Amino acid sequence: MEDPSLSVLLLLGLAALTAGFVDSVVGGGGLIQLPALLLGLPGASPVQILATNKLGSVCGTSISSITYYRRVRPDPRAVLPLMAAAFVGSAAGALVASQVPRSAFEPIVLVALVLVGAYVVARPELGEVTALRFAGRGHTLAAVGAGVLIGFYDGALGPGTGSFFVFTLVGLLGYAFLEASAQARMANFATNLAAFLVFLPQGAILWKVGLVLGVCNLAGSYVGARTAVSRGTGFVRVFFVVVVSGFVLKIGGDVVGVW
Repeated sequence: MEDPSLSVLLLLGLAALTAGFVDSVVGGGGLIQLPALLLGLPGASPVQILATNKLGSVCGTSISSITYYRRVRPDPRAVLPLMAAAFVGSAAGALVASQVPRSAFEPIVLVALVLVGAYVVARPELGEVTALRFAGRGHTLAAVGAGVLIGFYDGALGPGTGSFFVFTLVGLLGYAFLEASAQARMANFATNLAAFLVFLPQGAILWKVGLVLGVCNLAGSYVGARTAVSRGTGFVRVFFVVVVSGFVLKIGGDVVGVW
């Protein structure tokens, strides 16, 4: 395909900047960045879109992971098994990405987001403090199971992955929202890296676009992570509800053909 114009690159960069901020706070930046790529690069194949999106995302999640780790200090014994499982799941998802149509995921993702948002709104105390629901091996097994499933989804498609990680860490494992965001960023970095490594030898990455996305996503992720850490759990919870609500409207409109 032909190189995009300067105006298209600038708009894609703005989308990536916004996506990086959103993604670093509660996840789901792909629901901004991926549609922007679809609109801005109508001549690109689905695999090129997914591969280029991963290049931008891996840059953003790398800096937000470092920022969260330095400031929140999540327990490596908890987050490393999650990251390893997410990496494996994402690699498997990326291998079948070209065979899985987006339409197969959207209704499932829509229902899941509605349930997630309703659950968080109905339980205002959820995620205020860390109160782990499992101990030892049980905690590790729950984290690994979630990592594989969410990782596979991220490798195959991706949008909303970070939000699913945050909710699972809060709702299933019992973390506070801020610590959940920290672990979610690190797990999402693992999923992005795995998918990127699978796509790399396929020659599907549009490097000029991907590097623009990467720089802008990195900048947005850095600002978002620092904002989340400074504002704390309450801010992350409210931001989570707002973002999930926006995603429900976006995906719901896609499913019923409004957009």
